[in-house]
Amino acid sequence: MPRSLVLGNGQLLFTLDDGYAIRDIYYPYVGLWNHVGGHRCRMGVWVSGRFSWVGEPGWTCELGYESEGLVGQTELRNEILGLALHCTDVVHHQENIYIRRVAVESLAETEREVRVFFHQDLSLDDTDIGDTAVYDPSAALLYHYKRDRYVMVNGRSSLGGIYEYATGVKRFRGAEGTWRDAEDGRLEGNPIAQGSVDSTVSFRLQLPARGQETVWYWLCLGKTYGQTLRLDQMVRAATPDTMVSQVRAYWQTWVHKQPLTFANLSPSVAHLYGLSLAIVRAHIDRTGGITAANDSDILQYNRDHYSYVWPRDGALISRSIIASGYPELVAPFFHFCAHALTQGGFLLQKYNPDGSAGSCWHPWIQNGRQQLPIQEDETALVLWALWEHYQRSRDSELVLQLIPTLIQPAAEFLLGYIHPHLGLPRETYDLWEERRGVHTWTCAAVYGALEAASQLVALVGDRQNAQRYRLAAERVRDGIIAHLFDTALGRFVRTLQVAEDGSVRRDPTPDSSIAGLFLFGVLPANDPHMAATMRILEERLWVQTEVGGMARYTGDQYFRTNWYDFDSVPGNPWFITTLWLADWYTLTATNRADLERSRELLQWVVDQAMPTGILPEQVNPYNGSPLSVAPLCWSHATFCFSVLSYLDRWNALEGTEESTEEEAISSGEADGLTAVRESAI
Repeated sequence: MPRSLVLGNGQLLFTLDDGYAIRDIYYPYVGLWNHVGGHRCRMGVWVSGRFSWVGEPGWTCELGYESEGLVGQTELRNEILGLALHCTDVVHHQENIYIRRVAVESLAETEREVRVFFHQDLSLDDTDIGDTAVYDPSAALLYHYKRDRYVMVNGRSSLGGIYEYATGVKRFRGAEGTWRDAEDGRLEGNPIAQGSVDSTVSFRLQLPARGQETVWYWLCLGKTYGQTLRLDQMVRAATPDTMVSQVRAYWQTWVHKQPLTFANLSPSVAHLYGLSLAIVRAHIDRTGGITAANDSDILQYNRDHYSYVWPRDGALISRSIIASGYPELVAPFFHFCAHALTQGGFLLQKYNPDGSAGSCWHPWIQNGRQQLPIQEDETALVLWALWEHYQRSRDSELVLQLIPTLIQPAAEFLLGYIHPHLGLPRETYDLWEERRGVHTWTCAAVYGALEAASQLVALVGDRQNAQRYRLAAERVRDGIIAHLFDTALGRFVRTLQVAEDGSVRRDPTPDSSIAGLFLFGVLPANDPHMAATMRILEERLWVQTEVGGMARYTGDQYFRTNWYDFDSVPGNPWFITTLWLADWYTLTATNRADLERSRELLQWVVDQAMPTGILPEQVNPYNGSPLSVAPLCWSHATFCFSVLSYLDRWNALEGTEESTEEEAISSGEADGLTAVRESAI
């Protein structure tokens, strides 16, 4: 089940599903460790002899965010119980504290006692082995612990603190857990349990006819009992209401650090832009790792997840955050990559948020031949993004620190990993992590990286290497034009397969990643050959259903929803690929009227988002339901960048008159491919 709400502060991350259950709690890194693992931490209500867990039949659940940042706003209603619950959820922006406010409104004409139950199904550090759940009467709270993980559970209502509690065994020898104990409206008060355990606490209200009372519930996470207890005392002293107000004020200030005027874009686009910034912020760990996604339901497909730092994703996400005006937020990411860099000067497929190597499916040997198990764009795009960072921040100190640890060793690897007769990077895995070859996307990323490395080392006066990297970039660009443009097809191809004898075969499969040619500066977007390629890609990859959107490539099988309709549905629509198409329309616009298609694509993203504004990786081509993980940080970051690109172009085209496509192409600067060929000659 995709995550409908994400709340975090760069060290603590909570996710909730559309039934308002907490499904993931990550600490002390964003994405590591998961202390719930996809199980459900539920909320339930007892009133007038009836009990129901939120999300069961009879409940309507409308989850969303307040207008600014990561403040969850949820409306729950149960006509059978005669109750409406108005809920606010936050993770404190500085402290590792989660707070929930539940305003319980009576829909009945009589006064009633109401009990609200909160269930903690925790498995600390990703495993339920060796946990302890205990009630502490001296502090009047309940907590779970294992080694250096502590989760304290507390709250209050107008009638006092925790009313009843229970700890017990879950999912072992027939025991379901203490949530079953709650369903008669009472908790038995078992004070301690160890092993695979859970806990439940309740709070009591006296609800007047048609009246409203509030329950507060909070969780504090720390590495020692004393540290975590101090957080609980902080909530009590400051009051949870004050802390929620602090979080609300923080997000209002943070999201509006760079005020924008959204031109002719809809208010819904503007709202999703601000929300996307905040969601991206929650995926950036304080130590530098930028996780791709933290939806543990993906575990059911391959017993692995997306809670990793892919350097490629991190670089492209960083580019968006830098453009949005927050370069300081992603500076630690470049140090993270410097520490992760291998002795050979390249980065591996992915990493855990603590910097250790992540799981991988790329082998070191295939068909009896040794190979590097890498996606070269992951190394290249980090350098490319670092140059983007410097241009925005002018942080020369960061560049100085990274010259010996990241910039030079990575650039030297890229320089040495090139086919001598093709002038292109050697074989590597593609950005989709599926096939090995010489890929247009990867070649474009390496070109952008070598150009960036040239600029970066020039900042410290290293003219010799600046020249070497620049000339290498030019050779890569010449190789792209010589070998990856197919004159018979009239467009660029996605991949070259190089045989042992040196012969080359082109893979003509239409693939949205060819957009990397203009994204990383190999060619201008309005080059006629680039334009011809993008038009063909749109024609071949646009999903021909009411949902629409751009597939990754023809024949894409990842999370495919059918196996027969390949003509209409070449693959599921992805947000990032659709936004690359929007970027191309933005960059090629010669007047404001030309931006209409780009505006439509930005609105498409909003229309296909989940009701809370969460963007998954991809959507079902027939009904628009989310597929794979949600949220995908890359989707939200790309949306932010595409909106900014649109606004920049809109402002640049102020006062322009409509012009024909032929006039644009006839201009000398439009034909970038011709210019490149002439310079090569």
